[in-house]
Amino acid sequence: MPRDVPADAADGRAPPAGIRVRCYEELNDFLPAARRKREFIVPFRDRTTVRDLVEALGVPPEEVDLVLVNGASVDFSTVMGPGDRISVFPVFETFDISGLTRLRPAPLRVPCFVLDSHLGKLARYLRLLGFDCLYDRQMDEPELAALAGAAPRRILLSRDRGLLQRSAVTHGHLVRATDPEQQALEVLRRFDLAGVAQPFRRCSRCNGLVRDTGREFVRGRVPADVWARFETFSCCESCHRVCWHGSHYARLEGIISRLLQTAAECDDDPG
Repeated sequence: MPRDVPADAADGRAPPAGIRVRCYEELNDFLPAARRKREFIVPFRDRTTVRDLVEALGVPPEEVDLVLVNGASVDFSTVMGPGDRISVFPVFETFDISGLTRLRPAPLRVPCFVLDSHLGKLARYLRLLGFDCLYDRQMDEPELAALAGAAPRRILLSRDRGLLQRSAVTHGHLVRATDPEQQALEVLRRFDLAGVAQPFRRCSRCNGLVRDTGREFVRGRVPADVWARFETFSCCESCHRVCWHGSHYARLEGIISRLLQTAAECDDDPG
C-alpha cells in the first residue's frame, strides 16, 4: 500500500509528486483508520491508472461505481498525473448517475438479490421487507456467481470477498455486519431501500409473492380456533403457506418498522 505524503504546510496543496485521494461511504471500510472519511495523499508514480490506485488502496474495483479526477468522471484506464485530486464513490443502485462515466454496469432499478449460504437469516429479513431474494444453502460459488451475472441481474450479497471478485459477478456487496438484523439495516442503507420496501409482500420461506385471500379459501387449512378468531388471511402463491395477523406477525411488524425507521434516518456525516 502506498504511504501517505505530508501536504505542503504553506498552501495546503499536494506536493508535485503526490495525488490527493478521498473515498466515500462504505469504501472507507477497506481503508486503515487514518485514511477514513478524509482526504489523504499518496505518492505519484508514472503511468498509474485509476484501477492501479484503487487496487493499491485495498478497495475492490467491483465496489466502485464512479471516480472523479479533478471533478471530471473517468474510467478505470485513465492515467493520473502529479497533483491530481481523486474522489472514489461506491456503486449506486438507486441514484441515477447515467450522465457520468459509470465504472460498473447500469444500476438495478428494481433491486433483487442472491445470497450466499452463510446469509440465510438476512435473506429472511429482506423477504419480510418485500425484496426478491434467491437463497439456497446448497448453491455453490459458481452457481451464485452465474445468478449474479444472468438476467434479471441480481445483486450478490456475500461475506466472501473472493466470491464477489469472480468475473461473472457484475453487481455485488460485501456484507460487513455479522448480526442478521444489522445486516438487513446495512443493505437497506447501502442501496437506499427504505422508501421502496413493501413489507410482507413475499414469503419469508420460499420468496414467493403473498396475496390476501378470503376466509373460505383457508377453511380447513388452518386450525379451527384460528379460523374463528381472524378475519384476514394471506397465502403464498408458490408454497401455499397461509398466514394471519397473530402475535408472531405483530413481533415481526415491530422489527420491520424499527429497521425501516432506522434506515430512513438522515446521516449527517456524508462519509
